[in-house]
Amino acid sequence: MAEVSLAKARMIIRKALAKGDEMGFKPLTVIVLDSGGHVKAFERADGAAPGRFGIAHGKAYGSIMLGMAGTAQMARAEAQAYFMAAVNGVYGGQVVPVPGGILLRDKRGAVIGAVGVTGDTSDNDVIAGLAGIAAAGLIGEA
Repeated sequence: MAEVSLAKARMIIRKALAKGDEMGFKPLTVIVLDSGGHVKAFERADGAAPGRFGIAHGKAYGSIMLGMAGTAQMARAEAQAYFMAAVNGVYGGQVVPVPGGILLRDKRGAVIGAVGVTGDTSDNDVIAGLAGIAAAGLIGEA
């Protein structure tokens, strides 16, 4: 099974944080998980709230465990709240079903992990995350 490398994970984080700075976003927190949902890399920008780790992790974790990006999870939660509540129960409350959870794919389209970004609006979190993913030469599904 293909996995996101540590070098690519670090690049995603570095470039996502740089995009946030460039665009004047609030301080971001970025996490990269491997395809099994384990933390590969994580950084919290200066000034980001310490509780942002859990939110970034929940966005990425839901994406990898459900095989759907945060935007799709939010739509599912709006259409079938009971389903997402059950899913969150299965995963011990670790799923945060909102934009900012991005599936990470290699050039062949295989899921190799997920990225979670939080700190600004969900839409801005996605912008930063996708910029980091693109800079690493990978494909993001937001």
